[in-house]
Amino acid sequence: MDLLLWGVLPYLSVALLIAGTVWRARYDKFGWTTRSTQLHESRLLRIGSPLFHFGMLFVVLGHVVGLLIPMSWTDAVGLSDHAYHLLAVSTGAVAGLAAAAGIGILVYRRFKVPAVRRATLKSDHLMYAFLLGAMVLGLTATILNSTGQTDGYNYREGVSVWFRSLFALSPDHHLMAAAPLAFRLHVLFGFTLFALIPYSRLVHMFSAPLKYLFRPYVVYRRRDPKQLANRAPERGWERVS
Repeated sequence: MDLLLWGVLPYLSVALLIAGTVWRARYDKFGWTTRSTQLHESRLLRIGSPLFHFGMLFVVLGHVVGLLIPMSWTDAVGLSDHAYHLLAVSTGAVAGLAAAAGIGILVYRRFKVPAVRRATLKSDHLMYAFLLGAMVLGLTATILNSTGQTDGYNYREGVSVWFRSLFALSPDHHLMAAAPLAFRLHVLFGFTLFALIPYSRLVHMFSAPLKYLFRPYVVYRRRDPKQLANRAPERGWERVS
């Protein structure tokens, strides 16, 4: 079971992520959208959306640093393990709470506003469940670890090493199996969420409006009343109703 969970499931999740994204890009281009409901309600959206998106941005960056950068690298630049954990916990807690508050507002809005509720898909319920679950479990693991409830477990010597071993195609599943329960559940919810991305509205995270940076300018000219007065009258087919 440990081999299946920590040696096979991560690759299966990535395979579903890649295959689903390619399929959506080729056969469901018009469905590749956030399915925005801003026209139905904007007040709660203006609060919850920035909290969630900016919070998640810093959460992802924190996971990248914590999982991909070995302890030897931070030790080499003079950053002690205590200072690293203090920085990670303080910034991660703020980002995690912001993201959790944002998704909480968005979920409340989705069920509170009738028009938004009617626009909710079945895949949204599943996506929100795993997204909220991953956030709550991540915050729980951080709190338990920082308060000494995990017997001094150092995820940089366990979870991080296991995660980096996945890239070498030689997963050390024993390291992940020895992690505290909160960490294991958080990772399971995270990889399940990865697999769901192409099959939900989360697929829009792979979109970037790069064309807007290179599109030509739209030139607006103010109408001169004198030119309008001297212009010949429009013919019937030229008139705009």
